[in-house]
Amino acid sequence: MNRIPPSTSSSSETGLVPSPQGWPQPLRWRPPLVTPEEYAELMVGLMRESRLSLNYLMLVLGSCVIATLGLLANSPAVIIGAMIVAPLMLPIRGMAMGALDGNVVLFRTGILSLTVGTGIGVGVSFLLGWWVGLPNWGSEILARTQPNLLDLGVALAAGGIGAFARVRKEIADSLAGVAIAVALMPPVCVIGLGLAHAEWEISLGATLLYSTNLLGIALACMVTFLLMGYAPLHKARSGLVWMFGLVMVLLVPLAASMTQLLYQSRLEWALRTALLNRTITFQRVTLLRSEFNWVVNPPEVVLSVRADEPVTPRQVTLLEEFVAAEVGRPFTLIFQVVQDQEVRREMPAPEEPESDPEVNPTEATLSPRPRGIITPY
Repeated sequence: MNRIPPSTSSSSETGLVPSPQGWPQPLRWRPPLVTPEEYAELMVGLMRESRLSLNYLMLVLGSCVIATLGLLANSPAVIIGAMIVAPLMLPIRGMAMGALDGNVVLFRTGILSLTVGTGIGVGVSFLLGWWVGLPNWGSEILARTQPNLLDLGVALAAGGIGAFARVRKEIADSLAGVAIAVALMPPVCVIGLGLAHAEWEISLGATLLYSTNLLGIALACMVTFLLMGYAPLHKARSGLVWMFGLVMVLLVPLAASMTQLLYQSRLEWALRTALLNRTITFQRVTLLRSEFNWVVNPPEVVLSVRADEPVTPRQVTLLEEFVAAEVGRPFTLIFQVVQDQEVRREMPAPEEPESDPEVNPTEATLSPRPRGIITPY
């Protein structure tokens, strides 16, 4: 609470040291000064947001049900609606500020609310996934099982904007967009869905994504609050070091996943280029979709194509060797060929004319004549 009131001089507000000529020089950056009233208002607001209340529990429960059903239905619109409702970002901001300023009560309150909210999300999604029992996973579920460095970048940006919007109330309307960008509730629901079907890889991938979002938001909030002058550096140093260390631990699996994503993009581009432009054999083949299996070694690439003629094993071998030389890594290529075939409905047979019993069928067909006329000899 011992904050220095802001000075009336413009140089103190901007953090610039004036030169003898009167022009400000950026010799040393200084954080903006925060009044005791502003500091107290922020702490009271964060404590109120981080508290485990009935409103918080109802929002968590509702957003979890919406997100789980949207994931099972593979509906992006429903999942976006759950992101807006989910309140998980509120206790993360309180936890970050508590760790930054050394406020144990605020830190514990945020941790408790976040733990309870995460547990409710995993439990409800587990029950819904076990009750529905879908045999296959949709693309929306699989998309949240392979996080990479891009997801960490999104979490850092969203956390910084969320903390800044908490300090500047005039931009509080942007919090809905921040909630959509960071997507905390969907990976929690994917964890429960994976546990319901004993798909441990699904749950582990979603756990990594949730941890990435959580730590990225917390670190960005801490840095933003520090730069805004709401915590002195000597008190914030310990919390920042711990949070930065946890984020660095996540960099190892995220970097590995990013490398895999880059290789997958390069491999898919090489295959498309080879099929379309660089091979004569497959120029009449249309690529429908491609799937990658990174569990086996070497990885498998399944290409679903449409072709006029069958694809031979010799052609697959040549293409596999050609693309492997391009990307510099071996892989197994598998073709699923759908042949073009034109099929129409069966046309009814034409009706035959009725035959006259007094007339020879052969004569009636070859030389029809009117009845009653006798052909002369």
